[in-house]
Amino acid sequence: MRLYHHPFSSNARRAVITAHHLAQLAGAPKVELALVDLSKGQQRTPEYLHMNPNGRVPVLDDDGFFLSESHAIQIYLAEKTPGQTLYPSEARAKADVNRWMFWNAHHFAPAVAVLNWERVVKPMLGRGETDPKEIARGEMLLGDCFRVLDQHLADHQYLSGDGLTLADLAVSTPLMAIGPAKLPIEGRTHILRWFDAMRELPAWKATS
Repeated sequence: MRLYHHPFSSNARRAVITAHHLAQLAGAPKVELALVDLSKGQQRTPEYLHMNPNGRVPVLDDDGFFLSESHAIQIYLAEKTPGQTLYPSEARAKADVNRWMFWNAHHFAPAVAVLNWERVVKPMLGRGETDPKEIARGEMLLGDCFRVLDQHLADHQYLSGDGLTLADLAVSTPLMAIGPAKLPIEGRTHILRWFDAMRELPAWKATS
């Protein structure tokens, strides 16, 4: 397998972290990492668009089977690994992990992306001044997400079940923007405790 990624992408990072974590297990698929130079537009070449018409990272190539969308890649890698515990097989446990992954894809990551665009990406690309209305919108959206996440983690060490799952790896990666995007996380002690634990994972450190 070959996993196309870029380290600045939190979407790509969750797929890479998943691959690193699973690599510790016997029988895990061997995943080769391939850097996509976004600054040179490699994600828009015909060859890359053949694999992922969206022109984004990550994308997984498993012997000609091209899979985009980072959460789908996480699940695929887990299900290809015998004996893994990141993605449960029992219906309710799996549904709970899926719930957090979908929440991340539809609510949390997009909220982080608003502030990351305005405070990091837009200045980097020279796309004009930050928009105060967008900053306010992003902080409002993220405030709602932080409230939900912090309340849940007040009573749970992990997002789902009693151990680390794909949910934790999925939801933690947008927080790599805490500093650069100035995410309003002050006072969210339970999130910060959980995120500190995520950053201590060998798989996380391997992508730092």
